[in-house]
Amino acid sequence: MESEHRRVLIIGSGPAGYTAAIYMARAGLEPLMLAGLNFGGQLMITTDVENYPGYPEGVTGPLMMEEFQKQAERFGTEILFEDAVSVSFESRPFRVTTDKKAYTADAVVIATGASARWLGLESEERLVNNGVSACATCDGALFRNKPMAVVGGGDTALEEALFLTRFATKVTLVHRRGELRASKIMQNRAIENEKIDFEWYSEVDEVLGDEFVTGIRLKDTRDGTTREIDLEALFVAIGHQPNTSLFRGQLDMDDAGYLWVGAGSTYTSVQGVFASGDVADPTYRQAVTAAGTGCMAAIDAERWLAEQGIG
Repeated sequence: MESEHRRVLIIGSGPAGYTAAIYMARAGLEPLMLAGLNFGGQLMITTDVENYPGYPEGVTGPLMMEEFQKQAERFGTEILFEDAVSVSFESRPFRVTTDKKAYTADAVVIATGASARWLGLESEERLVNNGVSACATCDGALFRNKPMAVVGGGDTALEEALFLTRFATKVTLVHRRGELRASKIMQNRAIENEKIDFEWYSEVDEVLGDEFVTGIRLKDTRDGTTREIDLEALFVAIGHQPNTSLFRGQLDMDDAGYLWVGAGSTYTSVQGVFASGDVADPTYRQAVTAAGTGCMAAIDAERWLAEQGIG
């Protein structure tokens, strides 16, 4: 397969990838970005972004990513909307292949992000951004003074539920078992919060509503009986899956699949390969933190290339 060499190649897009591209392009590194077929990351399914600095009136996720893309292209980033299908980080230059072409690169920045785990219901998919969300921090304030629900039983679910009590009239926590797997301190905080109710031994059988969420139908995991709850927002907090299958066996990662990076840096276990955004962040998963680590990755890569005499 025909190959083409670049000093820097970015795999993925979103706030991390585009920010890395902006910084590296302005440094004269002429980066190539493989943005992917599902470019823009999770913000492409986020209706309103109100917590990103510089947008006092808020902005839709797709529009924000369009503006990030234009800024990266303005400084000379070449963007291809193709998926990387294989990588080889065993020796330099590194090799990255799409369905159409192979590329070699002196440095690689990974910004493939993470994907929220969903319940797998047709009604859930249909109502995403119309009352169904996987990010309370992003969307909770949009449903101020409304009843809401959170699905899950871990620390993340309880953090989401506690956060939503700032806005909701009531938060119902739906859990398929009779006890939570969250840490004891988080359980105590949730149980002691008067705004949080618990639906034990329950799973969401259907999200109700035509254009917007109006409620959920719950199924009892013990006897299969169903009941309905009226609410206007459903937050799914059953975990995220980092998009790292492409790098298994080549880069170190934790048990959940998040890429390992050195403390205070974006260096992965392979010199010359850097990771930014949600692909290496199981904790914050915000657009602004992803953009920040995209900046870090660009600076780390630029300095590393200079040390190799390539910059």
